[in-house]
Amino acid sequence: MPTRLILVRHGTSHHMRDEVIGGPIGCRGLTDEGREQAGRLAQRLKHELDGQKAAVYSSVIPRAIETGESVASALGIGGVTQDCGLCTWHSPAGADGMRKDRFWVEYAQPGGGVFRPFQRGNESWAEMVARIGRSLEEIAARHAGETVIVATHGEAVNSSLIILGQLPLMTGFDTAIAATSITEWTTDGDPSDWPRPRWTLRRFNDSAHLTWDLRDRVSG
Repeated sequence: MPTRLILVRHGTSHHMRDEVIGGPIGCRGLTDEGREQAGRLAQRLKHELDGQKAAVYSSVIPRAIETGESVASALGIGGVTQDCGLCTWHSPAGADGMRKDRFWVEYAQPGGGVFRPFQRGNESWAEMVARIGRSLEEIAARHAGETVIVATHGEAVNSSLIILGQLPLMTGFDTAIAATSITEWTTDGDPSDWPRPRWTLRRFNDSAHLTWDLRDRVSG
């Protein structure tokens, strides 16, 4: 059986609407719209898996936890395994909940880039990709031959293109990752092998469930 990683971005959250740094404390979870999005995602994955077993992981940030819990509940899974390695930026604790425009001024650090943070006390892009990469590879090795759903953040989805797709650390393009969109990777190899097995990108930024009439899709 192939190893299957289904990465889903969290639903629309209060931190997105309020334009604040949404860390573990500053994040107030999903909005009503975000909960509806997560519910639609959960029903879609339940229909697609059709009774197949899956593990569910999330970051430790409330908006991702809520999204993962919605999926786990629909699949009849007892809970969500939280992994801090799946988080978005590990911003300074003092900035958690701060407005983003204020954060960019108060924590600004000139000369930031791929290996040097743009803000004091923050991670660099390279550090975040390495952290996310370690978690994704450990999860894949732990669940070789199984399906894993990972409720995470747009930065982790983008990082998967580098980690699993072996794109350069600094790509020549940007991506738009929709709320509760699905990005799916599979491999027939052993994720713990070296050299690493090749991964296949099955779908990217798939948010079709947000426009479907799910009653027709589930019954059809």
